[in-house]
Amino acid sequence: MMTKPLVSILIPFKNVDEYFEECLKSIQNQTYNIWEVIAVNDNSSDDSLAIAKTFAANDARFKIYSNEESGIITALRKAYAHSSGNSITRMDADDHMSPERIEVMVNSLVQQGKGSLAVGKVKYFSKAGVNDGYDRYEKWLNKLTATGDNFKEIYKECVIPSPCWMVHKENFEASDAFNPNRYPEDYDLAFRFYEIGLKCIPCTTTLHYWRDYNNRTSRTSEHYAQNYFLDIKLHYFLKLEYKTIDNLVVWGAGKKGKKIANLLVEKNIPFQWVCDNEKKIGKDIYGIRLTHFSNLKESKNSKTIITVANEDDQNMIKSFFKELEQKPSVDYFFFC
Repeated sequence: MMTKPLVSILIPFKNVDEYFEECLKSIQNQTYNIWEVIAVNDNSSDDSLAIAKTFAANDARFKIYSNEESGIITALRKAYAHSSGNSITRMDADDHMSPERIEVMVNSLVQQGKGSLAVGKVKYFSKAGVNDGYDRYEKWLNKLTATGDNFKEIYKECVIPSPCWMVHKENFEASDAFNPNRYPEDYDLAFRFYEIGLKCIPCTTTLHYWRDYNNRTSRTSEHYAQNYFLDIKLHYFLKLEYKTIDNLVVWGAGKKGKKIANLLVEKNIPFQWVCDNEKKIGKDIYGIRLTHFSNLKESKNSKTIITVANEDDQNMIKSFFKELEQKPSVDYFFFC
């Protein structure tokens, strides 16, 4: 009989005393019980540490450390450094797990073997109600997770929910763990999972309940501002998709299109800039002249970054590229 793997659950925490007990209880109530919690206090000023210590005093599987530095990345590094598990997962201190989360993910990893990434569906909840943006993100993310196609749309948004993944320790090490200092750290890690070729295991079960409230980190920290997301997208696009022999194209001249164009100009990377806005066609921005997208019919070996967010416009763009026999996530990439 195969030995059941030890799962290391890594939890950085800071000022979450209102929610922390619910989080830790949801771990204690897991149907799979071979786990350890490595929780790292990131300079809390409330009762979060006291709550963690209470759990540790009554259950040896809870191990509590303090972050001598500051920030979620250094806290995660410390947690991982003290972990002993063969399977690695992360948890947010203000959320809670479904009772079967760890069991479902462990079984998936054992069945699929090395080179796989366990994910699960997520559900947002909030006292004030979940806003439309998070609701759309949840539905989009869960649709990808149900078929394991998360990485096909990685340039749109973070396709791996930060507190709802599990991976073999060997693969986690190969992805460079929590060593990079790039924010948002969860999106950066998703790209590194993608870079080493991990395959997402399809899952149709809701495994994680994601709490939304006004002062959660992703709402308040500068590290989760839109410009950080665009920087990460372009960084990995240039590293993983673009070759100097390609004709690089930027489609869209809105705020995001201009940001991408400006970054490319700063990097001295040549590109063609197209849009369908008659007011902008023919104008020079950052020294690059905007042209009509129909000019792409003459383009060879092109890789196109699309910064157009409107759904109807995106459908038109997909039809346009289909006529050119170009493929999504191969020849063109949606950045929003």
